[in-house]
Formats: sequence, C-alpha cells, structure tokens
Amino acid sequence: MALRQGDDQVQQWTGMFHALAPVYDQSGVAFFRPIAAGLVDRLDPRPGERAADLGCGRGAVTLLLADAVGPDGHVEALDAAPAMVELTAAATADLDHVTVAPGDARTPDLEPAAYDVVASSLVLFFLPDPAAAVSAWARLLRPAGRLGVTTFRPWAGAWRELEDLLVSYAGDGEQTVRMADVFASDVGVEGLLRDAGLDHVRTEGVDLPVHFSGPDQLVSWMSGTALRGAWMRVPADRRDEALRHAADLIRTDDGLLLEAPIRYTLGRR
Repeated sequence: MALRQGDDQVQQWTGMFHALAPVYDQSGVAFFRPIAAGLVDRLDPRPGERAADLGCGRGAVTLLLADAVGPDGHVEALDAAPAMVELTAAATADLDHVTVAPGDARTPDLEPAAYDVVASSLVLFFLPDPAAAVSAWARLLRPAGRLGVTTFRPWAGAWRELEDLLVSYAGDGEQTVRMADVFASDVGVEGLLRDAGLDHVRTEGVDLPVHFSGPDQLVSWMSGTALRGAWMRVPADRRDEALRHAADLIRTDDGLLLEAPIRYTLGRR
C-alpha cells in the first residue's frame, strides 16, 4: 500500500500516544476532562442520537457522549493508537451502546451522513492535512448534524515560557507540536469548517486554569501530554534543576498554575 502524504508524521504521533496511553490523563490534574466537557456541552447531544468521537484517547469525550445519548443512542469512538483503543474499550465495556475501534481520524471508516454529532478533541493539529480531515468528518453528518473540535489557541505567557524552558534544557531547539498556520487564529479554524460545507460556524474560547498540587504532579501531567517529548529530552542529570525552574515559572499566589488557551469551534450541516 502506498503511503499517503504525512503518513510518517501520523505514525510518529501514533507511536508516541500508544506509548503514553497508560499514563495519559492519569495524573489527577483536571485538564482533558474539563476540555471534553466543554466540547460535549456545546455540541448538546440528545438521548437517542448517534455520535462519533474521532481520536478518542482515553475516552474523556466518549464517556460524556455515551451518557448524553443514553442507551437508545450510539457512540462510535476511534483512535489510531492501539493502547488507547484497548483502554477506552475496557472503560466502556459495560456500555452496550458504545463501540471503540482502531481507526485513522484522517479518513474514518464510518457510515457517511449517519451521525447527529461528530466530536474531536485536541486531535486536529496533529494531522498533516487538517482541511481534508474536517471535510471527511463533515461528510459523516446527517442534515442538521453538529461537528465540534477543540484546538489550542496560540500558547502565550507562562505556557509558552514553560515549553521554551524545557526546550532550552533539552538543548535541541525542538518544539512539542508544530501547529500549522491555520491554527494561529479563530478565523483560520472556522475556515476549515466552512470550506467543508458547514454552516452556523462559531468559536468560543476558554482560558482553562490548570492547577498542580506540586512539582511531582507537574511532571506526571507533562509525562501524559504532548509536553512529554520535551521533558524526556531533558538530560536526566538536569531534570531536578529544570523542574525547580519550571515550578518557579508557574508559581502563583494560588499555587502552581497554568492557563490553557482552549478553542471550541463548532458548525452544523
């Protein structure tokens, strides 16, 4: 089979998420789940509807969709990382109306024009051709179906300084996720949905406060996110020093705190 454009990039990220699946979203930090809750709330899934979660990870969105559509509805969750699929399938094993399967979010092998809700949280910027992916996702929607994605707005302030600090200790100049220019603005992401034929496109932004109980939890959280790569590249004999500086960087009167700039972009068929 011929490789598609960007296959190497996708395989790299898939391998990383497969490896970190056991610790992904397991640090006790309120991060992926409140982001997922914000997306599901805005998509407003209803009892009996059919929903898809593309790039489901450990199931933060999947479980909320399952609760919302109820046993008369159905949720189909896909992820390219085998360990993510295995763990999310185990977490939903008692839910007969949830199906979890391996799948490529770029071209999900799902029934077209069959879904009331399509959701994808913190996935789109990992894909080499986000416009093609959104077009494929839009084709899954029934008339009046809703599509919602979460992405990061440009990192700034302490968030950007934290990444820059880790990269400086790693000494290789490599950033974590190199986002395409389209993610630099709300208008750019909205354009992806409009170009895919969706209407009523809108964006809502949230600065999510991310609290850490101490440096150890900060490390645990970083190890289960896209910051893992930068942290793991810090030489072992410099990690204690890097961690002290990282904790000082995000220390506030309320303890260790980051604000994550979350973007919700939504549209309707």
